[in-house]
Amino acid sequence: MSLHLQREIANLKKQLLTMSAMVQEIIIRAVRALNERDTRLADRVIQSDNEIDRLELDIEEDCLKILALYNPVAQDLRFVVAVLKINNDLERMADQAVNIAERAKTLATREKIEIPSDLTKLADISLQMLKDALQALIKLDTDLAAAVIKMDDQADDIHRQMYQLVQQKMRENPEQIECQINIISISRNLERIADQITNIAEDVIYLVKGDIIRHSYQND
Repeated sequence: MSLHLQREIANLKKQLLTMSAMVQEIIIRAVRALNERDTRLADRVIQSDNEIDRLELDIEEDCLKILALYNPVAQDLRFVVAVLKINNDLERMADQAVNIAERAKTLATREKIEIPSDLTKLADISLQMLKDALQALIKLDTDLAAAVIKMDDQADDIHRQMYQLVQQKMRENPEQIECQINIISISRNLERIADQITNIAEDVIYLVKGDIIRHSYQND
């Protein structure tokens, strides 16, 4: 690997970790805004999306520049391809966090309702998955990445339970239908975040082993 390519790869890693930390933070803030009925915090999440969008474009441009100028091969090539895919998933996760923040703002203006414990549990699982996926990326730990993929089943199960719970709440309290729709939307966004984190874990395995394992864990 040339010295220039080494520098570009190192800079790419730094940018990706910066973006990962930013996305992790706005997800945490979006969930906090929901639990604390904090519209100002929700607004901060929404406003921060522009910065993440700009960083996503910067990372994509740097990846394309490396591909065009250095023609990387083997693991360097896999790294750049993985970064392109992870970069996209992180940006989509930021969009989901914005959606959660917008729903949190709406709920904060309505009569206070109980936030289901399953929703909090789903948020906790998603954040743990993100933390572990980033650690797997930093350490190139395929075992940890595989464990993250397995955790997605828990997120899917909780989201299905949330549908049943929300339907029950709507029947018992018809006046809460609008609020419950917001609750299930938040659950759906958290479940999508878990899916995107799973993509990142799969990309870590691809980066290390060169194996494309997407969908291969579904029936395990």
